[in-house]
Amino acid sequence: MSASGVLSFTQQGWEQVLAKVKRAVVYLDSACAESLHWGCGSTRLLEAVGGPDCHLREFEPDAVGGGAKQPKAVFVLSCLLKGRTVEILRDIICRSHFQYCVVVTAVSHAVHLTANHVPAAAAAEMEGQQPVFEQLEEKLCEWMGNMNYTAEVFHVPLLLAPVAPHFALTPAFASLFPLLPQDVHLLNSTRPDKRKLGSLGDVDATALTPELLLQIRCLVSGLSSLCEHLGVREECFAVGSLSRVIAADLANYAPAKNRKKTAAGRASVVFMDRTLDLTGAVGHHGDNLVEKIISALPQLPGHTNDVMVNMIELTALQTEEENCNVVAPGCLAQSNDTTAKALWEALLNTKHKEAVMEVRRHLVEAASRENLPIKMSMGRVTPGQLMSYIQLFKNNLKALMNHCGLLQLGLATAQTLKHPQTAKWDNFLAFERLLLQSIGESTMSVVLNQLLPMIKPVTQRTNEDYSPEELLILLIYIYSVTGELTVDKDLGEAEEKVKKALAQVFCEESELSPLLQKITDWDSSINLTFHKSKIAVDKLFTSLRDIAGARSLMKQFKSVYVPGNHTHQVSRPHPSDYPVLILFVVGGVTVSEVKMVKDLVASLKPGTQVIVLSTRLLKPFNIPELLFATDRLHPDLGF
Repeated sequence: MSASGVLSFTQQGWEQVLAKVKRAVVYLDSACAESLHWGCGSTRLLEAVGGPDCHLREFEPDAVGGGAKQPKAVFVLSCLLKGRTVEILRDIICRSHFQYCVVVTAVSHAVHLTANHVPAAAAAEMEGQQPVFEQLEEKLCEWMGNMNYTAEVFHVPLLLAPVAPHFALTPAFASLFPLLPQDVHLLNSTRPDKRKLGSLGDVDATALTPELLLQIRCLVSGLSSLCEHLGVREECFAVGSLSRVIAADLANYAPAKNRKKTAAGRASVVFMDRTLDLTGAVGHHGDNLVEKIISALPQLPGHTNDVMVNMIELTALQTEEENCNVVAPGCLAQSNDTTAKALWEALLNTKHKEAVMEVRRHLVEAASRENLPIKMSMGRVTPGQLMSYIQLFKNNLKALMNHCGLLQLGLATAQTLKHPQTAKWDNFLAFERLLLQSIGESTMSVVLNQLLPMIKPVTQRTNEDYSPEELLILLIYIYSVTGELTVDKDLGEAEEKVKKALAQVFCEESELSPLLQKITDWDSSINLTFHKSKIAVDKLFTSLRDIAGARSLMKQFKSVYVPGNHTHQVSRPHPSDYPVLILFVVGGVTVSEVKMVKDLVASLKPGTQVIVLSTRLLKPFNIPELLFATDRLHPDLGF
């Protein structure tokens, strides 16, 4: 099996789609667009469509239909073909002039049978048949207005967005996050007294909501297709309650039985709940440039794992803020540029200092190849130095075209190095190290009392002080790294002081950020009373206590902190006797963690091929959003 298994799996899937899109209007949902973005790039799709016009559209209720000269449509969707998704399909087709419709779904027909409540025994008898897809094909012809028109519905496992040969993400499952103890109370609210769950350790598939169980089955279907592509029979392992449910579902996935009998290779698939260690996700100890880039630069619209790179420096426009939206943004994914792709993979696998030097080296070499008048500089890499190299390409269209991918990564690096958030990164790191030292020597109440003076209202804050969102990140770090708490009077009093201070800060904010709106369930701080704010903060601390107790049910790996060692804070992956290790982190992973896993397995078990998968690429601010989400048990499946 090749090292680029996740890439070939994704590209092979997209080749099946591209074979259908010639001269078609193509509608994609955001998760499939993200898979395309990292897997083979939108230019590959545009080439396959052909023709002078761009016919790519977002799949949404208000999407523009096909005109009189656009008889063909291809819909590429990551979700089940059911409910609201089918209604949107119908509405687009009914206001169009299509005579040929193709619908591609990333969810297998077997899962569609499950979603339509077909019993397992009946589904097994339908092997080789696809009644759900066939019924939708009839509907498509009906909506096009002629039963003699052509309709096709089929499944392609467009599960992954391959970030690197050994690392891929699952955009359709970006919101999937492990359960917390408070979720057990919600599950118990609909269960009879004799069947109440005692703790997260009692949660199994039968305890979950139908929506969450179906979301897991959609994920399992895609992972089974990946194992088929890799030619392996998987042994499933799990660390954490939700991971245990996912692992069991993959191990018992009925449509995979024949595949497992004939597979030549063996692999272990280890699922791990993100909540068991949030320090790695919200901490700043990862010495990696990519982590800083995705934390500093704004998110690319419609994406969960890429950022917008401001390209205005390469144009004749002035750099005023209002001009930024005039020029299309750059990004990190460079799937069609060999040189840029090589640099990107180097950035993922090197420390910050080496990474910025590598960016400079690539820019210097590119400028030299184009005979641009470059002045060599040695020593420390600065954003001004990188910008001086990048601007050499500004008025040379040929050079710009030849090195567009490299210039996007160069600009991303320069913009990150001079971003205020990057300067604050070191402040976070220093405080986290102080916290680690305090946790090793003091009680939790002492640590919280150290944090208290840093909680300042907006009128007293400078750029050096922590915003409410940043304070939440620090609190998540503190509670996750501390682990199970001994609750006493001192801790209760210290928590109450922090709660009151935070509640007051929320009330005095000039404007509530989207995260604070979600936490307080209030749109504006103007009408947010202290009482309402305090209720929200009390709920927030319930989640923090849940985080602290996340490892309490584990027999091993109860601690992620070793006194005196401030660098290694993630437990080792499960050792395996199989030649392939697939680690799936449920709830997101950081670039530093991916590198650490790869390096750790290489040192402990040389020759083992490692593939790291996760629901999303994390930056510190993602964790509060995921942690305080209210729809973990009831994910939106599009119907």
